[in-house]
Amino acid sequence: MRRIPPRLWALAALSAVLQILPFPIAGPVLLWRTVFCWVALVPLLWALLANNKTKNPLTLRQAALLSYFCGILWYLGNCYWIYQTMYLYGGLAKPTAAGILILFCLYLGLYHALFGVLFAVFYRRFGRQIALIFVPFVWVAVELARARITGLPWDLLGIAQVDSPLLTRLAPITGAYGLSFIVAGVNALWLIRIRLREHRFTRPLLTIVGVAIIVVYVVGLRLIANPKASPTTATATLVQENLEVGAANAGPQPTTQQFLESFSYLSRYPSPRYYLGIPELSDTPSVYLIRQQDLSGGSDAGPRQSTPTDLIVWPESPAPFEDLDQQFSSSMSALARTANAPVIVGNTGLEPNPTSRSGYTLYNRASFVNPEGSFAGHYDKMHLVPFGEYVPYKELFSFAKNLLNEVGTFEPGKDRTVFTTGGHSYGVFICYESIFGDEIRQLTQQGADVLINISNDGWYGDTSAAWQHLNMVRMRAIENRRWILRATNTGVTAAINPYGRVTSAAPRHQRTSIHVHFAYEHGLTFYAAHGDLFAYACALVTAIALALSLQRKLAVN
Repeated sequence: MRRIPPRLWALAALSAVLQILPFPIAGPVLLWRTVFCWVALVPLLWALLANNKTKNPLTLRQAALLSYFCGILWYLGNCYWIYQTMYLYGGLAKPTAAGILILFCLYLGLYHALFGVLFAVFYRRFGRQIALIFVPFVWVAVELARARITGLPWDLLGIAQVDSPLLTRLAPITGAYGLSFIVAGVNALWLIRIRLREHRFTRPLLTIVGVAIIVVYVVGLRLIANPKASPTTATATLVQENLEVGAANAGPQPTTQQFLESFSYLSRYPSPRYYLGIPELSDTPSVYLIRQQDLSGGSDAGPRQSTPTDLIVWPESPAPFEDLDQQFSSSMSALARTANAPVIVGNTGLEPNPTSRSGYTLYNRASFVNPEGSFAGHYDKMHLVPFGEYVPYKELFSFAKNLLNEVGTFEPGKDRTVFTTGGHSYGVFICYESIFGDEIRQLTQQGADVLINISNDGWYGDTSAAWQHLNMVRMRAIENRRWILRATNTGVTAAINPYGRVTSAAPRHQRTSIHVHFAYEHGLTFYAAHGDLFAYACALVTAIALALSLQRKLAVN
């Protein structure tokens, strides 16, 4: 470490900051901040191309350390909300919560270190120009490894461009990885030395061209017409109950019957108050009001009118709904019959298990009730949240048991389920599963005409996580060219069209429901049919280049 000049550590830190800025920090990200992703990797690459204090190229160890430092800072800035989730909602002591955040960053920062090592290997083997050409391939390969090995593809670099009407046209073919490839490639391009004859005006001219590209990019995002989705043909009612979770939950709690009556009322009488876009975003149209509402006390109060609907969706929430509870099943059946519409509801699934201490196996479940009032099927969440829904390696992490007080310890589901009624199919995914594009596309592959996301983002509070989560759900809509109807406990509850645009959304932290319009879409995108083929191709290119580098080293030895 002593042989690495301080300026290189500064460049690595600067790169981390620039990688943080294009993503939500405390609210929805503003469009102008997404520009930073086009230069975010430049300082890190510049540092990796520099010499150490002995005037020699960086060793593999030095490249790994610089990149690791960058990765740790990136995760600290991007995922700082883990501390609040663990402390406020998980009930852990502040030092323990901080320790978990640090361990999280130290672990996932290893992927940045892997990128640095691979780049350094290619730099030594192929030289500066070729190594820079390999940058987008290596970056995507490392992102794929993060998704497949660690299971946390949170905020891939390409997600920062979810609002780009030009780049998102790649997503139905390559998934978010294609956008990451373009962004990483442009970052590398800034450092490729173009052999131009040095004139007096060469450098100023190149600087002006670079600035012009950025200006055209920002202006273009605002001027390029967004593709229009098919005309809406159906409606849905999305319920947002706004229940407190975890350690923040205090005082006497409503009974199950009171919860059911509250949810059922919101299902039959949606609010006329909603956003015509993303809540809290400066350029989002004002809240649409049919009549003035009193929003005191965190609820959307006032008289409402019953509205016909084609679908009712309840969120994943802390409410004590269990499918074996007769009170719950009767209420669900009555609601579906009254509304003459299918109902999708988040609840705890219980399956008899004589070997379990409780006598049951628990599942995080989405139940489907058809318009006739019959429970026609269910989907059990397959990708559970570590330390939120189960504790991996329980003996080592016994201190995390407080995190499970609210949701219990669940078992993962075994099969993805598409619900069909009235000639239409609904694919449901639950909360954290939305960050896995290759899993969500399987629902479309199975015939889902519309995608349903139920979530409980109350664990995140007012941190960046809710907005980061929303952007990843929006990318899933683009990849699959499907409407996504999203019902959450505290927000962001929204309808998202097949091009990733939020068409309607509920105000956050309000007890409310909204009536949204959507359409049933058909056909498969290339990504829905073939998954992460592009990302695997990048991994293959990276593996071949690494094999060639190692082959030469072995030959020399």
